[in-house]
Amino acid sequence: MFSSIIHRSRALLIALVLIVVSGLPAFASAFEDAVAQFANDDFSDTQEAVGVVATSGNPQAYAIISALQDGRLMFDAESKKVFIKTADDKVLDAITGAPVAALPADASNVRLNNRLRGVVSAALGGLTLLSPDPAARLAAAQSVFKTPDEAFLPAIEDALKKETGKANRRAFAEAKAAIVLAKSDASEADKIDAISVIRARGDQDALAMLTGLPSDQPPAVARAAANAIGSINNSLAMWAVAQNAWYGLSLGSVLLLAAIGLAITFGVMGVINMAHGEMVMIGAYVTFVVQDLIRTNYPGLFDYSLLIAVPLAFLIAGLIGILIERTVIRFLYGRALETLLATWGVSLVIQQAVRTLFGPTNREVGNPSWMSGSFDIGQLTITYNRLWIVVFTIAVFVILQAMLRFTALGLEMRAVTQNRRMAASMGIPTSRVDALTFGLGSGIAGIAGVALSQIDNVSPNLGQSYIIDSFMVVVFGGVGNLWGTLVGALSLGMANKFLEPVAGAVLGKIAILVLIILFIQKRPRGLFALKGRSVEA
Repeated sequence: MFSSIIHRSRALLIALVLIVVSGLPAFASAFEDAVAQFANDDFSDTQEAVGVVATSGNPQAYAIISALQDGRLMFDAESKKVFIKTADDKVLDAITGAPVAALPADASNVRLNNRLRGVVSAALGGLTLLSPDPAARLAAAQSVFKTPDEAFLPAIEDALKKETGKANRRAFAEAKAAIVLAKSDASEADKIDAISVIRARGDQDALAMLTGLPSDQPPAVARAAANAIGSINNSLAMWAVAQNAWYGLSLGSVLLLAAIGLAITFGVMGVINMAHGEMVMIGAYVTFVVQDLIRTNYPGLFDYSLLIAVPLAFLIAGLIGILIERTVIRFLYGRALETLLATWGVSLVIQQAVRTLFGPTNREVGNPSWMSGSFDIGQLTITYNRLWIVVFTIAVFVILQAMLRFTALGLEMRAVTQNRRMAASMGIPTSRVDALTFGLGSGIAGIAGVALSQIDNVSPNLGQSYIIDSFMVVVFGGVGNLWGTLVGALSLGMANKFLEPVAGAVLGKIAILVLIILFIQKRPRGLFALKGRSVEA
């Protein structure tokens, strides 16, 4: 009985909101008197005040009711004045919304009990459904869909008649359908129509709502629900495939960024560079340093931090790469295992140097505003940071291809890759080409670190997470062939993401490794072997 009284009072309150918003005049004195009632610290007076404020049509009504719900509505018993405390600790006069210098010393919160909380929630829901802000109306409709309450049906129907936005109309229709399905006395035809609306929504929430229907539904309603559940399951399965394909493309772009520099150095110089991952890590730390300086000195430039970090990471990682080649690698050409051991030692030195400078813990690297958030295409969720990394990877690949094809350094690199001795006999300075190639590969690894800092932890061990996968991409695609690296990265990325749901992350990695080993047995040069007259074979 008590719950039915609350239910009727909520429905009545929503109806009053609709009547007033539809055009009945509101009197300022009644609104002010109702706001003053909050200072009486009496539950009955508070309930009466909520009803008057919610139906007043005053612009302050939403702010007052929401502050009451959040425990931010304050009153001074002596002066009978009521105040709103904002989220950033500012104080506003509840009636006018004007800023107040400070709360009175004896100010207290307006109290609520369980019955009042239901009344406040109903009043706020009715106000939000009729809010002038389209985003607020959409959020309210989505909230009603998830927690359907018959008391909101008149407000939903009235809002649906007035709504002009396509997305909002769909959200209101879905909220109405959810309420109809929850009503025990709804007609069979209305429930079947509601099921078709929920079926068109087609997401997990719709599936949960249909599978949660009581078992005592009429046969026609039960059949419609069963058909809708089957259709939604089929649709979700297709969207799951699309989501895995996107994850695979995203992972493939990350692997391509990490491996493309390794493909250049491995293909031209034949060096097994175990310090390549540390070049990636250096690029990530350059991003951290740039953002730290910007936060401290020029906070308004934070959205440009990555644009500043990319050239700096390329330059710093490239110079460190040239230094490694001039001081270590140049003495070990032709001795692959020794270059492996030497570069592994270099990687340990770099990791320890970074730990000494920045500490062993993860460092915070933030997302600029244009890389934050996500958007949906049907049931496919795409995050902006992953999307921009894919775009960035494509840009790096295209620029690198153009450099190799249309510049003198690119021509020399291709010549040295195909036949080092012949290139040297034609006057190409192979030693300089080696140094610049190693610097170029390291610089690309550095800008890969800038991208990876947006999706992974920035720590001294960052590079170790990608070095093995990078070598697998290079060997699988074909040593020294950038198109092979592209195909190899995308193939391994897709395979990883489609195997993980079936076999798990660890077994999926093991399966990929076994498949690559078997593949190399048949094609030792990878998917796209370099072609040329090599006298060094």
